[in-house]
Amino acid sequence: MAGSDVATELSFDPPGPGTWTLDPVHFPRPVTRYWAETHPEPFAAGTHDMASFFGMLIDGIWTRYLNGFAYNQTQLVEDAEVPRRLARAEEVVRNKLWRQQLRDWEEQRKPASIAAHREIQAVEPDGLSDEQLASYLIRCRDHHAAMIRQHMAHTGSAVVPTGDFLVHVSEWTGRPPAQLLGLLRGSAPVSAGSSAELERCVRALRDDRSALAVLDSQGDPAELLASLRAYPGEVGEAVSGYLALVGFRLLDGFDICEPLALELPDALLRAISGAVAGQADSEDDLEDRIADTRDSVPAEHRAQFDDLLGEARLTYRLRDERGVYSDIWASGLMRRAALAAGRRLAGDGRIHDVEHVVDATIGEMCSLVSSSVGPSADELASRASYRATHTAKTAPPVLGPPPGPLPDTSGLPPDAARLMHAIGFAMGSIFGSAEPEHEENVLHGLGASQGVYEGPARVVSGPTEFGRILEGDVLVTGATSEAFNILLPLLGAIVTDSGGLLSHSAIVAREYGIPGVVGTRDATDRIADGMRVRVDGEAGEVTLLS
Repeated sequence: MAGSDVATELSFDPPGPGTWTLDPVHFPRPVTRYWAETHPEPFAAGTHDMASFFGMLIDGIWTRYLNGFAYNQTQLVEDAEVPRRLARAEEVVRNKLWRQQLRDWEEQRKPASIAAHREIQAVEPDGLSDEQLASYLIRCRDHHAAMIRQHMAHTGSAVVPTGDFLVHVSEWTGRPPAQLLGLLRGSAPVSAGSSAELERCVRALRDDRSALAVLDSQGDPAELLASLRAYPGEVGEAVSGYLALVGFRLLDGFDICEPLALELPDALLRAISGAVAGQADSEDDLEDRIADTRDSVPAEHRAQFDDLLGEARLTYRLRDERGVYSDIWASGLMRRAALAAGRRLAGDGRIHDVEHVVDATIGEMCSLVSSSVGPSADELASRASYRATHTAKTAPPVLGPPPGPLPDTSGLPPDAARLMHAIGFAMGSIFGSAEPEHEENVLHGLGASQGVYEGPARVVSGPTEFGRILEGDVLVTGATSEAFNILLPLLGAIVTDSGGLLSHSAIVAREYGIPGVVGTRDATDRIADGMRVRVDGEAGEVTLLS
């Protein structure tokens, strides 16, 4: 990755044989060296776990970072492994084994992950000695890596039933995938920011007029949050419980350079206020839309339609839950530990800014804390400057030979072919972008969430700019992660450069019931901050009005 001697023209040599594809959806900006070092191994292991569990004919996905940009390559399974995978695929379809993984997630992995997060969160890193802090940094890194693997291992259950539903019902009805995905709304409550802790917080605030007055008062947001946490009785306990759940998660993205929710108290306070105020639900006709779609399915397939829709709705929440309760929380805890090191180093004058510590590798962090040996303050500042001034738009979309045709599945047994079609459709719906050319005042993307909304555009490059978002704004950004759901109550609509119909941006827009257009390719370049725009989430169009 580039350091202090970054050339004007970056070099992008393929990291190995074959085709490597840029991932601008999850990583629209360069990553830190910590992330580039930590992420590839557990990501590959988790995607291998997923492929093996589902009997897929891939063996995982490799990621390599060039100049901080993520490039992926799908690995095919060895020939000797193919018979076992084909037999496994048949077992998966026959027994609906995604249900088994969902049950394991709900009963074992999710509660165990939350307990592990809370145990690490209970440690106050600023109170540790230098040696203890170095050990704590390693502990947080190891936990983070384990959570990345867990996130990816559950990808199949998160997307295969949804992809299977889309493949079949699109063929039977000719209806667009965006319309069909609307039938899943309400089945992923975490994507709408829902939690028992938030519900308790909202109830407590609504029942206490004095506490509501604090919430709505003008003042320093961090102080107001502190006042609510210290408020006597149920309000203080409920607010503290909610902030303990979400406060140390990254507010967007996956890398430790992204801020924690508690680092943006104004946005967090306004999101809580929005949740207390509540939102009118414009999507009250779900049953009618399901019935209408079912009527358009040939009679001989309607029982299968019911089954496919049921399985998709059952597992849809895993798409975002597996990140929110795995690596997004763990990454936030790693950031918290790193910033504790940064405060120590900045206080001693060894780095220019507390934030610059996130641009060190884990080994460099530990060395700087325990022995003062490591990259200079100027070097870390240069790395931070590089990340701040580059985006994935400057990186080539493909390295190596052009992507070849998709594998021919016509000779596969029916169940293996069905799984490959489902995962292929779903992955295309995560990473795909729109293809139609833009018009002078109309941008074309993918209609991800129905409805039409007109309002001021708020163009943001990342979470540090979330403080500029006002209630009713149209968020225009490169892409978002599932953790962004905390802020959705503030928005009137969302528009992204990257991502498809199953991207996190699209899912949270649908769950909140706000119009969304994704995959526009260059909305952040074409739309000026403050410009009035009309977002048509069904047509996939963004009209520039002024």
